[in-house]
Amino acid sequence: MTPAEATTRIRDRFGVEAAETSGALTVSLGGEQWQPFAAFAKSDLGCLYFNWLTAVDWKEQGLEVLCRVENLSARLAVLMRSSLPPGTPHCPTLTGIYRGADWMERECYDLLGVIFDGHPDLRRILLPQDWEGHPLRKDYAVDTPHTPYR
Repeated sequence: MTPAEATTRIRDRFGVEAAETSGALTVSLGGEQWQPFAAFAKSDLGCLYFNWLTAVDWKEQGLEVLCRVENLSARLAVLMRSSLPPGTPHCPTLTGIYRGADWMERECYDLLGVIFDGHPDLRRILLPQDWEGHPLRKDYAVDTPHTPYR
């Protein structure tokens, strides 16, 4: 499948444009389209490889979740982006579609506070369970005293 064919399928199915940037088709999605698009990318576009998932805190614009999936045989990469509403950021989990999303979603929860609705085991993965706050958030006070980790 070529990027042009994938772009047409994405536009026809979801009504959003896919821009080719840095060797990947970048698709900006709303939260309600996150899981359906991931399932579409896996089944219709053949993106069986879950590469990575992360989040970025843009401060004024809020948090954004990004995910890259790939069809290795067709050399097609799709970058999914979703801006989360301010306040308590929620995003549907992708663990039911891609098992590899499990720990990466936990990492985003741990470090940025993104709550992945429907995640089977959403708890901290890097920091102790009693840690307060999310260290990669722009509003996290870096001078907060903490007990030593070890």
